[in-house]
Amino acid sequence: MKIETLPEEFIKAQPIIDTIEAAGYEAYYVGGSVRDTLLGLPIHDVDIATSAYPEEVKSLFKRTVDTGIEHGTVMILDHGTGYETTTFRTESGYQDYRRPDSVKFVRSLKEDLNRRDFTINALALKTDGTIIDYFDGLTDLKNHRIRAVGNPEKRFNEDALRMMRAVRFASQLNFKIDPETVAGIEHHGSLLTKIAVERIHVEFVKMLLGQWPAMGLDVFMETGLYQYCPDFEPYKEQLNQLRAELTSGLSDETAVWTLLASVFDLSSKQINQLLKDWKSANQLIDDVQVAAKAVRAISTNEVDAWLLYQTGSNLLKIANEVAGKLGQSSYETATLLARYDSLQIHAKKALLITGQDLMAAGVKPGPQLGQALNFLERQVVEGKLNNQNQELLNAAIKYLNEKA
Repeated sequence: MKIETLPEEFIKAQPIIDTIEAAGYEAYYVGGSVRDTLLGLPIHDVDIATSAYPEEVKSLFKRTVDTGIEHGTVMILDHGTGYETTTFRTESGYQDYRRPDSVKFVRSLKEDLNRRDFTINALALKTDGTIIDYFDGLTDLKNHRIRAVGNPEKRFNEDALRMMRAVRFASQLNFKIDPETVAGIEHHGSLLTKIAVERIHVEFVKMLLGQWPAMGLDVFMETGLYQYCPDFEPYKEQLNQLRAELTSGLSDETAVWTLLASVFDLSSKQINQLLKDWKSANQLIDDVQVAAKAVRAISTNEVDAWLLYQTGSNLLKIANEVAGKLGQSSYETATLLARYDSLQIHAKKALLITGQDLMAAGVKPGPQLGQALNFLERQVVEGKLNNQNQELLNAAIKYLNEKA
């Protein structure tokens, strides 16, 4: 097969391959960029594989970075763009079920492609548009199929993260996973516990961001892969519910975890524990706790001014998206945002009164000062007071007198 018109990204990278070939070596575009070009999808990083050894590659270019030279990868810098160029290699020994214990550089493209995960990722592209396909990846692309290169049992034993990559690709591409490959996942699911949670996290989120999440979730659940992910085992029923209800992907990672928190019916404390176990950033944890609370309010038609204020516009969008995915929202997002925009203030610092104003009026420093400001904040948000200095001052003094 030959691609008649190559994407601009490949054309820009052609001088790299031309230089390597002029020195007597082979070089090809490989990996996801080739697959996505054939699928008519936008491509991102352009990766190059070559028969030249790392030191030979470095001798041909003025600017290189040793990004993974022990595994044969050198980044070539060209006009502000970096191209990862990796020597053909074979791998052996995978004691951690993720990285090879040893790498051997070879001169054979076929040997190099033979170590890759799936046939649709084991394609090589020449600069003239010719596709090299040793493992029938083109047929799998045509048939919308994800199939391991060679023996799936061996592929997953080498790198257990490939099981998560399989379900992620199914979701992103709307592909079915080949039955033998599914069987390999079922047999090796427990090896996922050997993989760093951070890596599983990335693949799981990408799966739910894919346009066809049920394609990945089906295999994720049927093979039992879910039970080897942090804290998921008790939620089999809820995950199966999600698999049936989630007909399209989510907008971002916050939406992914807000959806799970809502389906699992987690408290704020439980959300914190789940996301800590998934090695999530503190900001993500905070956002999911707020958004999940908003989902509950949206689902029960209990969205008031204070909830709008506490949630904020970005998380309101996410909360209504999630509630909508679950068929639990009667709100238009635009309506919620308009209600939020109409609030007098959107942050406490927007109050037209300060602690210093209160102290100048005779309020002593201490807890009562903060209590008064909290009271004013809520009253203004709920529209019970106007955000005007004198009105706020009078209300604060009255509030403190009544508390005394």
